[in-house]
Amino acid sequence: MQATRSHLMRAYARQPVSFVRGSGARLWDANGVEYLDAIAGIAVTSLGHAHPEIAAVIAEQAGMLLHTSNVFRIDWQERLGERLCALTGMQRAFFCNSGAEANETALKLARLHGHRKQIAAPKILVMENGFHGRTIATLSASGNPAKQSGFAPMLPGFLRVPYDDIDAVRLAADQSADIVAVLIEPVQGEGGIRVASADYLRKLRALCDQHDWLLILDEIQAGLGRTGAWFGHQHGGITPDVMTQAKALGNGFPIGACLARGAAADLFSPGQHGSTFGGNPLACRVACTVLDIMARDKLHERAALLGARLLSGLHKALDDHPNVIAIRGQGLMAGIELDRSCKELVGRALEEQRLLITVTRDTVIRLLPPLVCDELQIDDIVVRLARLLSAT
Repeated sequence: MQATRSHLMRAYARQPVSFVRGSGARLWDANGVEYLDAIAGIAVTSLGHAHPEIAAVIAEQAGMLLHTSNVFRIDWQERLGERLCALTGMQRAFFCNSGAEANETALKLARLHGHRKQIAAPKILVMENGFHGRTIATLSASGNPAKQSGFAPMLPGFLRVPYDDIDAVRLAADQSADIVAVLIEPVQGEGGIRVASADYLRKLRALCDQHDWLLILDEIQAGLGRTGAWFGHQHGGITPDVMTQAKALGNGFPIGACLARGAAADLFSPGQHGSTFGGNPLACRVACTVLDIMARDKLHERAALLGARLLSGLHKALDDHPNVIAIRGQGLMAGIELDRSCKELVGRALEEQRLLITVTRDTVIRLLPPLVCDELQIDDIVVRLARLLSAT
């Protein structure tokens, strides 16, 4: 293993464990040690590991057809576009391979929208602590200086305002006539599990309508049932103009999607955007199967129930902990903010509790369990986490 690892770029601070098998919310390492997964590959494997229906579809489609390119019609792509538009109230879809690519697509739509309005240098309103990807454009849109460090200059055209603060958006509108879109996550995942209020989302929708801005929602982490609704913005009862998806859409198989409605749905013309691998038959068939399973098993409703159980358990176990500042979340997105840096807890949780967690924003323990967890596994996450923090 050491020889292979030495040939990899040092882009990750990897934990010293390699998993060889999974089932649902459980994983096993090369030594047969069992772990409880409370991050689902960072909100990806919402159906759990090694889901038999997903495995069967991958095997069958791989034996039939993997790739033809977007020079030709792709039946599974058209089916997936229809399914996603029916779920979201959108009208058209563009398929790619990742969340960053989906957000790149959305940013290009915003600039096209601005140029159609004769705005030479269109600006996009983005949020403090937001995160939208690691390409230069999506990194520029993100509000994390630590991730931007070393990659300057950032791409111009972004105005940053505080999250969940409608007065800040109104002030930006008064100060700039070149704003063409707002890009926001309904729940900031990398930003520390911060939830936008329903009232804020509704007022943001009204402001976008008033100023002819595109409302772009990054639902890459919060979408597909994780918050207790099919999509995070639905808690506010609104519909965006553009929405991005990835992560859970393929349950581990790479796929991203940018959905649009109204004028935004018709901004692209042939040749203005593309993806070599995006929307191939295998990825789209897997995604269709993911949607089938989520709808059949009502996993968004299950996430709401399990999320309430998780947050209740965390409050009971940790509200009196001297280092815990806040516990917040929505559905099966939960964050425990501490009063100190706690990155070392990721390794300690693995070693001491056989529990997979992540730490984001340096001080926030992030929990993103699979939507297929049972009640005992949710309770076990709380127990293991409480034991971990009791030893700090």
